[in-house]
Amino acid sequence: MKRAGIGSLLVAAAALALAAPAFAGDVAAGEKKASAVCTACHGPDGNKPIAPEYPKLGGQYADYIVKALRDYRSGARKNPIMGGQAQALTEREIEDLAAYYASRPTTLADKR
Repeated sequence: MKRAGIGSLLVAAAALALAAPAFAGDVAAGEKKASAVCTACHGPDGNKPIAPEYPKLGGQYADYIVKALRDYRSGARKNPIMGGQAQALTEREIEDLAAYYASRPTTLADKR
């Protein structure tokens, strides 16, 4: 059996690093922001929205939350409430919120 050289290992590590999105959000900062703003509609920890049309965020993938918030902020995704909320967020706050909600337990389920 042939051993992989250090060069091959470095190339593989670099490929993995580039393939996976890097979200360096701060869970504690995201929790603080979420409790001040997001909880009103999405509920504590993102799992108990106040209305059925509001999504559950707890346990959602961080990259999904980042993409959704960026799209609301840019106007690519339309919702008058979320558009206004996302406009006020910095890139750091978006990553913090994503890290927080991704760290929460999920109540999401497949309905198939």
